[in-house]
Amino acid sequence: MCPRCGERTLFAAPAALAEECRSCGLDILALERGGRFVGVLTMVLALVLILAALGFDAWLRPPLWLSFLLWAPVTVGSVLFALRFYKTMWVYHQYEERQP
Repeated sequence: MCPRCGERTLFAAPAALAEECRSCGLDILALERGGRFVGVLTMVLALVLILAALGFDAWLRPPLWLSFLLWAPVTVGSVLFALRFYKTMWVYHQYEERQP
């Protein structure tokens, strides 16, 4: 949601911020300057998912097709959730920091 007006206009795509809020005109891309940490976030998440997949495989020994069927949507969903969460928190932090 937009930090100024509260409308659901923060994202234009699943993990891409909108250029500006369609309701109040807030320049969202000007607030999102801290995108360098996104790569580190994705790498840490990948490490956690790899360790979880290895542990799951050692514990249950599922067939390969079941592993693909399970971990593909888990990976995509986890990355999208983490990116949206991080970008939302960063935009809110920058917005509050710029307020007098």
